[in-house]
Amino acid sequence: MTDDTSVPRHTVTIPTSVPLVALFGPADEFLRLIETSFDARIHARGNEVTVAGDPAEAALVERLLDELVTMLRTGQALSAETVERSISMLRTETTERPAEVLSLNILSNRGRTIRPKSLNQKRYVDAIDAHTIVFGIGPAGTGKTYLAMAKAVQALQAKEVTRIILTRPAVEAGERLGYLPGTLSEKIDPYLRPLYDALHDMIDPETIPKLLTSGVIEVSPQAFLRGRSLNDAFIILDESQNTTAEQMKMFLTRLGFGSKMVVTGDVSQVDLPGGAVSGLRVVQSILADVRDIHFATLTSNDVVRHRLVGKIVAAYDDYEAHGRTRPEAAGGVHDRRRPQ
Repeated sequence: MTDDTSVPRHTVTIPTSVPLVALFGPADEFLRLIETSFDARIHARGNEVTVAGDPAEAALVERLLDELVTMLRTGQALSAETVERSISMLRTETTERPAEVLSLNILSNRGRTIRPKSLNQKRYVDAIDAHTIVFGIGPAGTGKTYLAMAKAVQALQAKEVTRIILTRPAVEAGERLGYLPGTLSEKIDPYLRPLYDALHDMIDPETIPKLLTSGVIEVSPQAFLRGRSLNDAFIILDESQNTTAEQMKMFLTRLGFGSKMVVTGDVSQVDLPGGAVSGLRVVQSILADVRDIHFATLTSNDVVRHRLVGKIVAAYDDYEAHGRTRPEAAGGVHDRRRPQ
């Protein structure tokens, strides 16, 4: 864009109570990020920001700055990721404000706050509040299990439930679990370790053994739930794509009075042996019209791990959607060495 004086200009005044270094970022990092994301030239002088360019783009920049100022006023520190996600939300033209989505605190522990980091994550969390059974379906890194566990701990602390039950299918062990060496705990620990890791982020580590011993928190393989009725509990089934249709039915019918269930999974990562059909693949067509059951979908845009993870997930989705194959995949890796 040129500096032509005919280019429309708009000035945004930042409240003097807002620290400019917090808004613009160290060495104006956030300001540069905003400029590269819009078809506009942005210049800041003091607490005035001049936006030169298309009026629609200028209006979006003003809305973005207003959202970022609102977040700062609620005590939330900004990051490049926060700015990027706010821009993405504004471009989707939803009714939800980025400040409302990204400032929703679910749980705080040891100075760390857990909150949604995308619009779909916010809708997922809202669905957990509003429904008895929620399915969170999406690729790795979208926060399906992590947010569900945060909501479970929140419900326990608020005395909405008396216990938390975390479960996963131990697919890799199959029927051979009993033949593995070690105690029962040692046998199943590898399959449940991710759940323990998340718990340590949300609850003081020294209290976890006591909660596990007393049964306030239970972490067990899905098969151990058979025959039980789970009352007054927040129940999470993780990696549910690795349950058969029969196992999914068994789990869902464990629901007792005063309980809530969240079922998470990724239908693109089914590890069931022998071509068995995933219960997660068929459950939506079975339960889609049942009231108080909600299906929340998350995508690669909701990945909150390293930035590359989202790009990797999107690339694989594109690869599978178009059925593309590389020469190496079709005929093996070519040996480019000169013949001897």
